[in-house]
Amino acid sequence: MSVQIKICGLTTEETVAHAAALQVDFIGFALFPGSVRAVTPERAKELGRYAGTSAQKVGFFVDPGDGEIEAAIDALDLIQLHGAETPERVLAVREGFGKPVIKVLPVSEAGDLAAARAYFRVADYLMFDARSPGGKTFGGQGEPFDWSLLKGFKSPLPWFLAGGLRPENVAEALNVTGARLLDVSSGVESTRGVKDKDLMTAFVEKARAATS
Repeated sequence: MSVQIKICGLTTEETVAHAAALQVDFIGFALFPGSVRAVTPERAKELGRYAGTSAQKVGFFVDPGDGEIEAAIDALDLIQLHGAETPERVLAVREGFGKPVIKVLPVSEAGDLAAARAYFRVADYLMFDARSPGGKTFGGQGEPFDWSLLKGFKSPLPWFLAGGLRPENVAEALNVTGARLLDVSSGVESTRGVKDKDLMTAFVEKARAATS
């Protein structure tokens, strides 16, 4: 199976169009105001016009209320929940808005993977990301977790690997984890929050080469 790639935290027409030209599978917009990459629902709708027809548009939320999701739902194909959402809340969002849900789970030790089981029946995708220090920030921190924790992990759901992925380490990450869905944000930025088209290209090319 070839790798599928999500570039998250896009904020400009130019970088969205470039991601679409690279034929990535998912394009992510941060709809969490606490993110350095945050965009408004209205801006996400504008940016989505540059995403082409093949990439699915994903909205990144952290413990959102229904109103927050409702404001952006027309611009999205999938909903990504990156907070402390319970399985019950994930199911309510999935059923209430009729869109597939990615549930993000922080990982720092083997026991964290056990938490994934609670979401097997309520989410459409899982995403494993590095646990941020103190839990104060969500995503895009540029630090990987111990990828060997995922060796042999079995899930009925497709799952993304996130956290600290960059062009220079993506081949190793794929080899160690066996992941077939990748999420990258800070690893393709020239400065924090600013996507770099050359790094985006390098990441996509190296990920695809590693799984070709």
